[in-house]
Amino acid sequence: MAIKKSELYSSLWKSCDELRGGMDASQYKDYILVLLFMKYVSDKAASQKGNYLLDVPEGGGFADMVALKGDKEIGDKINKIIGKMAEANNLRGVIDLADFNDEGKLGRGKEMVDRLSNLVAIFNTPALDFRNNRTEGDDLLGDAYEYLMRHFATESGKSKGQFYTPAEVSRIMAKVIGIGNASSASQSVHDPTCGSASLLLKAHDEARSQTGFDLALYGQEMDNATAALARMNMILHDCPTAEIWKDNTLSSPHFKDSNGRLKTFDFVVANFPFSSKAWSNGFDPVHDLFNRFVYGVPPQKNGDFAFLLHILACLKSTGKGAVIHPHGVLFRGGAEATIRKEIVQRGFIKGIIGLPANLFYGTGIPACILVLDKENASDREGIFMIDASKGFIKDGNKNRLRDQDIHKIVDTFTRQVEIPRYSRMVPLSEIRDPRNDYNLNLPRYIDTTEPEDLQDIDGHLRGGIPDRDLDDLDRYWQIFPGLRPLLFEPAGRPGYSRLKLPMAEIKTAMFDHREFTAFNTSVTMLFEEWKAANAPRLVGIARDDRPKALIETLSEDLLETFQKAPLLDPYDIYQHLMDYWTETLQDDVYLIVSDGWEEAAKPRLLIEDKEKKVKEKPDFTVGKQKFKSDLIPVPVLIARYFAKEQAAIESLESEATAIFQNMEELTEEHGCDEGLLTEVKNDKGKITKAAVTDRIKGIKGDKEFVDELKVLKEYLALIEKEAVINSRLKDAQKKLEVNVAAKYGQLTEEEIKTLVVNDKWLATLAAAVQGELERVSQTLTGRLRELAERYATPLPQLIAAVEDLSARVDEHLKKMGSVWE
Repeated sequence: MAIKKSELYSSLWKSCDELRGGMDASQYKDYILVLLFMKYVSDKAASQKGNYLLDVPEGGGFADMVALKGDKEIGDKINKIIGKMAEANNLRGVIDLADFNDEGKLGRGKEMVDRLSNLVAIFNTPALDFRNNRTEGDDLLGDAYEYLMRHFATESGKSKGQFYTPAEVSRIMAKVIGIGNASSASQSVHDPTCGSASLLLKAHDEARSQTGFDLALYGQEMDNATAALARMNMILHDCPTAEIWKDNTLSSPHFKDSNGRLKTFDFVVANFPFSSKAWSNGFDPVHDLFNRFVYGVPPQKNGDFAFLLHILACLKSTGKGAVIHPHGVLFRGGAEATIRKEIVQRGFIKGIIGLPANLFYGTGIPACILVLDKENASDREGIFMIDASKGFIKDGNKNRLRDQDIHKIVDTFTRQVEIPRYSRMVPLSEIRDPRNDYNLNLPRYIDTTEPEDLQDIDGHLRGGIPDRDLDDLDRYWQIFPGLRPLLFEPAGRPGYSRLKLPMAEIKTAMFDHREFTAFNTSVTMLFEEWKAANAPRLVGIARDDRPKALIETLSEDLLETFQKAPLLDPYDIYQHLMDYWTETLQDDVYLIVSDGWEEAAKPRLLIEDKEKKVKEKPDFTVGKQKFKSDLIPVPVLIARYFAKEQAAIESLESEATAIFQNMEELTEEHGCDEGLLTEVKNDKGKITKAAVTDRIKGIKGDKEFVDELKVLKEYLALIEKEAVINSRLKDAQKKLEVNVAAKYGQLTEEEIKTLVVNDKWLATLAAAVQGELERVSQTLTGRLRELAERYATPLPQLIAAVEDLSARVDEHLKKMGSVWE
């Protein structure tokens, strides 16, 4: 059975449970990632028989670790196994930093033996068998590594999570520097503060996926353990030739040319440590050997501009770069203002992208991306600015960019599209203006505040909805021109309108209007257009296909198709597909490309654990065996092949529910103290058939209990009827379960594709599009109702109502003999 991404992730994260408590996440990640590395390399070497890029020496593979289960010296022996692997592949100081014999972190004696035995066993499972991973080209393991890094960073907290740049931000940076248009395989990418190398790898992946070029990667990282993570990350992502160097970038830059000058690169990406107070340790910036600070020396206690100037010095004259900065670099004064002015005047800044707050693991403050471009600097006439600070979702205690946020940022930047309250091209003349004086703070140039919803005094005084509020809904009236005159009429004075219908009828009138129906139909037809173009791609998924290439094609085509849809945000539609990909579609596709349609559609037999329990809820049972269907959910199969049987079951369930409700009503009416059903209630307040039958026998023929006997017989009849219905229901459900189990084994590949593609995937996406249509109608009706209610009762009516109520109160008080003063 193939590796499902969700299973792979959960298996890997479960391994962390063995280490929690003895150390924090910033430490146990070193153990987990080394074991993942050993398992992956060992599996790949075994499957490729001498053709793999790394050597697994005798006594230096993962299988040797598995053989140590229960061994009293397991910690020391694991260290030696890793040491052999490191020695054979020049990975000393990379994979051998974590001490598996550390009693302080892993426990003493049996505690260490059990902990490490369990940890190794978690990696020694079919779900983590990389030898037969057919999705190798889709970087399944690399994605798992990134998943772990994100979670490690989350658990490590602010002070220790700086090794990881969120993948979403990395994707934006890789795209906006134009690395997807790389012109030669000889071009290079550099990250001077590379951390775990996530930025470098995203840039490399972007170039390789768009051009096929395998660009040279160069990274420098000051922290020893993090530099080791970067090396492992490169190998796991099939970039073994990447050069990662451990040292301080500012005081000891490693990459130089033959003349001792800084080596320059075609592309540079960086997420440096913000506001470093010790940036100048180890060298003299005023007399810098590499002339990096010719535009000014940054403040002694803040190194933000030191890193920026270093990066500019590392760029070729045609180079492009993207650097994450705190917003302070855009507006702080003093020496930084002087440097900023020099950089802007030389045209090095192509754009600024403001990001949401709380995205990064090392800080909660908002950050921005400075996009650098030396090649076109001399012709620069403006800086393109984007304020994307409002586009995100909450993800635990952090914020996260959605796929739609990423796509919108990249599209807007690459096309230089000006969008109100979001983006604009700011002329250099405006930036130079003395009122701005090279201050680049985004709010100076982009006002992101939403228009205020103004209250109309005259409307409150005299009634009527202001026409200007209705005019603000013009984008709706352009699509439904006949709807406004249907709903509104002049209020008797210029500039105001009133509803022609009761407020409760607004939604019905809209839904019944032919223009709204035509709008719904046009959007539905757009989805059908996309479906017709892409259903063959889905049906045609084959073994060894590339799932990532598939979802990119599907999503880009969906986004392009819905650009034509009025009133809908095409990025919202796009997000529905991407969410479904993450939740369901991704696992389905990986199963199919690994095992083929028919094998992937076979239900899995759930295995009991030592306590005779299964960890997953079964979909159906055959005899004593429990099964789970991953690809074809049981309800989907039933809907197509057993709809009649399911309808009969639902009818019986409804009948059983009705009987139960009747019994509840009788109990509520007659089950209280001294009620007619009191005598048949047990200590727990329940009524059983035996108790009712015995009571009927006891009072039968006694005229004193005629009413009670009648109720008891009615209740008994319901009990007996319920038993009959439940018996029929149980038989029907069991028969359906047997038929479903049999049907799974009879499905042809064509039937499987119909169930999965049409009944599952496309039906889900169609429902999502329908949900967006409903949101349009709800937004419009909600606003119209809000305006109608706001001005429904003008002030004179309110005063008159108050006076009327006051008069009525006075009258009542007089009748009671009181005088209201």
